[in-house]
Amino acid sequence: MAAARPAISWSGLRGARAGVWGLGVEGLANVHKLATLDAQAVLVDDRPSGPGPDGQPVLATAEGGLAALAGCDVVIKSPGISRYRPEVASLTDRGVPVAGGLGLWLAEADRSRVACITGTKGKSSTTAIAGHLLRRWGYPCVVGGNIGQPPWDPSVDQDTRYWVIETSSYQATDLAVSPAVVAVTSLHPDHLDWHGDVETYYRDKLSACSQPGADLTIANGDSGPLRERAGLLGPRVEWIGAGDDPGAGWMAPLGLLGVHNRRNALIARACLRALGVPQAADETALASAAAGFVPLASRLEVIGEAGGVMFVDDSLSTNVLPTLAAMDAFPGRRVALIAGGHDRGIDYQPLAAGMRAALPFIDRFVAGHNLASLERLSSVLTGIERRHAASRGEISIRPRAVAGRTMLGSGRRHIEREGATNGRRCQVGEALRARRQGGTAREARHRLHLHRRPDLEPRRSVLLVQRHARRHPPPLERGRGRRRGREPQQQGQRHDL
Repeated sequence: MAAARPAISWSGLRGARAGVWGLGVEGLANVHKLATLDAQAVLVDDRPSGPGPDGQPVLATAEGGLAALAGCDVVIKSPGISRYRPEVASLTDRGVPVAGGLGLWLAEADRSRVACITGTKGKSSTTAIAGHLLRRWGYPCVVGGNIGQPPWDPSVDQDTRYWVIETSSYQATDLAVSPAVVAVTSLHPDHLDWHGDVETYYRDKLSACSQPGADLTIANGDSGPLRERAGLLGPRVEWIGAGDDPGAGWMAPLGLLGVHNRRNALIARACLRALGVPQAADETALASAAAGFVPLASRLEVIGEAGGVMFVDDSLSTNVLPTLAAMDAFPGRRVALIAGGHDRGIDYQPLAAGMRAALPFIDRFVAGHNLASLERLSSVLTGIERRHAASRGEISIRPRAVAGRTMLGSGRRHIEREGATNGRRCQVGEALRARRQGGTAREARHRLHLHRRPDLEPRRSVLLVQRHARRHPPPLERGRGRRRGREPQQQGQRHDL
């Protein structure tokens, strides 16, 4: 059972002895906030990498840190530290409340001006769309939470007009209250290592909709799992489907691929309407504001096109749901899917069914890094010939019925290895290496010069790069800048992306 959610706020910690458990982006914001409250901060991290701000000592959790936290008035944990960890239960059993920064902030915020956006996938794009529209209309707003800045960071203007807060399932368990507007973009099994099982994950994520103060939940009407759990969505529910308002074209300037992103845009609009933003009801104002939107990195991000082949980075698709959505984003085109990564223990049957349906458009599937999970996936793909490349830790799957048109592989490095085919030079590897090293999509496109590959059909082929899960997210700790579109990493955390 998860630890209780303490109904306390940041202002209630003035002068307190407060433990800060985890020193990622949120942890550092917690330290800075406590400094403004004349509170004594005790810094603890599972894997300390050096002193904290202003040289403050940082204790390792297993080496005296837990005992130090037990002597605090309150502990503020980073989201990546599961509420189901025995150390959390130990602290609460001793009477030490364990809170999260977002919950402390929301407890005293003007929740009529706050929209929390959650969901297994789609929440980052939906949050970014809503924030972009508000800014284009001239409203002071903060886009924060799981993306951008923690809203309680002292550097954030607290007099802003609107708050659009991306909320992960981890952060949802910290909320003792709900804002008036919550959106749920999708629901699918994920993060079972943090939550323990699928139903607990669903319950934790949807708990943001039903805490005291909850009013309206804007939910993905195309999601069966959400429809089945409508009773967890709070007092009122507004269902939004990808096919709603078919005549609306205001979202076209956003430049987003896939029908799922149309639904994300409609959910963002619904959130702004619920917040009382008048322009959100005006098609002309919406279309004008949509212009200039920059899609988030690594989410169906077009890197470039060469030799008639479009190259798409979708490496933040970390489970089955967005992989299926991505394959559906290119109707009538052959898709070479490159997938792989850490097995989260989720059910691959829906992905297998989707791949079977797409077999006429698949030539080869190569995935790496986890043979056991990939064998589990490939074993349910009927009508497919399988072969193993053990030296590279990959499984290559080739449909018998289709030959030599497109490729599916395992992460960006596989594309780099495909740099030369039949004597024709391919510089895709160089382009993607530039992106991975922090370059922009524009810089990557400048590097992308591809002489036509005979196994990719011009104008009808898409090379789609995905990774079902990342065991180690890119480090954003201690002085490293945030990458646009990347959620801040917390100590011990893989964010709910």
